[in-house]
Amino acid sequence: MEYSTFGRHVAVDTWGADFERLTNAEWLQSQMVEAAEACGATVLSVQSKQFEPQGATVLVLLSESHLSIHTYPEKGFAALDCYTCGETVDPQLAIDYMISVLKPERVYAKKLVRGVGELQVETPSIQLPQLVK
Repeated sequence: MEYSTFGRHVAVDTWGADFERLTNAEWLQSQMVEAAEACGATVLSVQSKQFEPQGATVLVLLSESHLSIHTYPEKGFAALDCYTCGETVDPQLAIDYMISVLKPERVYAKKLVRGVGELQVETPSIQLPQLVK
């Protein structure tokens, strides 16, 4: 059996997300697992770190690769990325899920298509959630 080296890597910077969401490692961990499952990935393990006085890092190890977030709540900032190997799991779905729960004001994203020769860089379509004021 021949295996494909094809993969997609979506990296996103979000700005203007809620402080309380960005500083709660337990909540973020739960949401990240939901995001991984939403894209059809297989969760192998989860590691998280709650920082003091605020902030968090969460890493979800996937059979297909990884989903991660690192936050700076005092700036309303979160750096997200998801890489998946193969064609059956779409990392964009995990990123879309996280954007829907973080509800940032601004999102900047790039997608790398990997494992097919030279890296291909694309700008994915991101829909910002409706903000309730």
